[in-house]
Parts: sequence; C-alpha cells; structure tokens
Amino acid sequence: MKLFLPDSPLRASSLRGLGSYVNVFAIESFMDELAYASGIDAVEFRLRNLADERARKVLEAAVAKGGWPNIEQADGRGWGVALCRYKNLQCYSATFVVLCIDRRTGKVRIERAVMAADVGQIVNPESTRGQLEGSFTQSASWTLQEEVTFDENGVTSVDWRTYPIARFCDGASIETVLINRPGSPYLGLGEGATGPVSAAIANAIFRAAGIRMRRVPFTPERIKAALGGC
Repeated sequence: MKLFLPDSPLRASSLRGLGSYVNVFAIESFMDELAYASGIDAVEFRLRNLADERARKVLEAAVAKGGWPNIEQADGRGWGVALCRYKNLQCYSATFVVLCIDRRTGKVRIERAVMAADVGQIVNPESTRGQLEGSFTQSASWTLQEEVTFDENGVTSVDWRTYPIARFCDGASIETVLINRPGSPYLGLGEGATGPVSAAIANAIFRAAGIRMRRVPFTPERIKAALGGC
C-alpha cells in the first residue's frame, strides 16, 4: 500500500529495500497465521504451497541448517521462518531464527539466525556471506529497536543518544547457506535479504510467547503490552 502525503511536515526518504521490508513482514507473518489456523507446521505449509523450485531449495536449506523440525521449544523460547524473492524477480532469501523473550522485561534476545540465499551465479562467496550477515544485523535492528520519534515541531530523535540502534551486545550468532548456480544470471543480494528477517522474528515471538506483533519495532514496552493482553 502506498500513501502519498504531499504536505507532510516531515522530510521522508526510501528505506533500504524500498517496500520489501514492510511488505514481506506483512505477507510472511500472515503466512504463519494461515499455517497456524490450518493446524499445519509453518515450514510444511509453505512447502505445500510453493511451486517455485528455487524458492523451495532456499527454504529447505535455511530450516535444515537451523535444525528444523527438532528445535527445542519452551515458554519464552521459539523459532520462526520467513521467505521471499526480492521484487518477485531477483534473489531468493530465507531467514530462520531462534529467540528468547524475557516476560518480565519484554526484551527479545536472538540466540541464533540462519540466512540462506540463491543469488544465481556467485562471484565472491565471502562478500555474499557478508551481505547476508549485514542484512540480518541491520534488519534485526530495525525490527527490535529503531524508530524515529517526532512531535508537532518535528523529529525528536536527532542523534545517536536519542535514536536507538543495535549495539555489539545485541549481536546474534549468524550462519549462512549459499546456493550457487553457475551460469545463471546474477541476481544481486543486499536489499533482498532484509525482508524476511522481521517476519521470522515476529513468527518466532509468536511461538515463544503466543503473541502476534504487528507493529515494528518490537520494543520491550510493546512486547510487555502484548503479553499483558494474553
């Protein structure tokens, strides 16, 4: 959905990945809800409905590396998965996360993340892995912390003290799986891998605590408010 505000008092610009981040968050969160409503495992539900073989391979690679379906779950700990093809014509990427929620504080701690991607022919594997790891780190920061605040006079988060962003202590263990297709067109990466991260985190939060988060960032305050409604 696009909303044009020609007279907005706030200066705006494109987020990295354009609409992919929020669109994939909505689509893949709802995909998880459909699986739950159907009584079908979230991975199995996606595989049953995926005709694109390359998308299937990326999803299977991510969950296999993540240990699905043998993930130990407990109250406050859960896993989530999400998948996309960037702009429906570029790279394929899937994210699998395991996280914990402190019900007392509302804080989310990501234990582990797996990123899998099919970018066509891979020219530089290490650079590709770096793009995946960087995409997860940036997108997880958006999802759990980053938010521009403003009032009637304008933006109030004007520096790194007032704008929250992930720090080294928030880092997670990130593993990557690359599917190389020699001779296939180069599909790029970077922006394309940010989209599934938010949905994977949201889906993991549901399995950990039984709450559906629909507004990013998932701050401790919003997590606690959602838990209070359970």
